Amino acid sequence: MDDCVFCKIINGEIPTNKVYEDDYVYAFDDIEPQAPVHTLIVPKQHVATLNDIKDGDIWAALLKGIKEVVRIKGIKESGYRATINCGKDGTQIVMHLHLHVLGGKRLDDKMG
Repeated sequence: MDDCVFCKIINGEIPTNKVYEDDYVYAFDDIEPQAPVHTLIVPKQHVATLNDIKDGDIWAALLKGIKEVVRIKGIKESGYRATINCGKDGTQIVMHLHLHVLGGKRLDDKMG
């Protein structure tokens, strides 16, 4: 997608603080963090929303990405939150599937 900010990040057109990468996903720190650790994991293939995943390898890579990011960021033992916003009402701002990994402090108990 020519106008997708996450596709541009994956292609190296926009610099980021890369945290993790494999054949299927790219993880980088959020530019507006909501916690001390706030990393996004995105599939390298453009997939608009969670509803659009058709490849089980992408789903497996996203889950593996969570495990790698929390290990790299040092929050595996203390705990973390992994969330996916889907669609307008789910507050998905960038229409390229992305998973948020948040941690590094006790997170708010409220989910909305």
